[in-house]
Amino acid sequence: MRFWKNCISLLCAAGLLAGCEAWREQTPGTLIVREARVVAAAEGPRLELNLDCRLNGPISDALEHGIPIAFHLRLEAQGPRGPLLDRRQVELRYFPLTRRYQLRDSGTGELRSFPASGYLVDALAALHLPLPAAFARLENGTRLRLEVGLDHTALPGALRLPATLEPAWHLIAPEYAWIVTAG
Repeated sequence: MRFWKNCISLLCAAGLLAGCEAWREQTPGTLIVREARVVAAAEGPRLELNLDCRLNGPISDALEHGIPIAFHLRLEAQGPRGPLLDRRQVELRYFPLTRRYQLRDSGTGELRSFPASGYLVDALAALHLPLPAAFARLENGTRLRLEVGLDHTALPGALRLPATLEPAWHLIAPEYAWIVTAG
């Protein structure tokens, strides 16, 4: 009798450990804006971003299997001259045959290629995205809001429903806001 109790206890412990591992796989990744600013440049205004991107298991696995992962960016300025809005998509891709990672900005079509995933993550920490000319005329005190998140609609059809429902396919991405100041 004691033998069977030990076996049942071991099976329960194994089940709990397996459940904990499955639970850890369901935790969302993070996409945090560490810093953002609008900079006036010779070629026009640009948004300089520092994104801290930590993809979890399923999203990372999808990327490693060649499925493009897209982030939507929505920049909104609310100032005395009225609202301004810029929307774009940044796409991450991996090509297993050539072993290259790519970062593409939908606004310009600019494509950057990297030999390793670490370089791709570093590129997200130093994004420079051109903005419409209206953003060059932002006045002091203008409030800017930036929303960044995973774009589920850019996934292949078979992944859209699981990506919408499963917590593992979500990214914790708090809104980032700041006010334009002189300098």
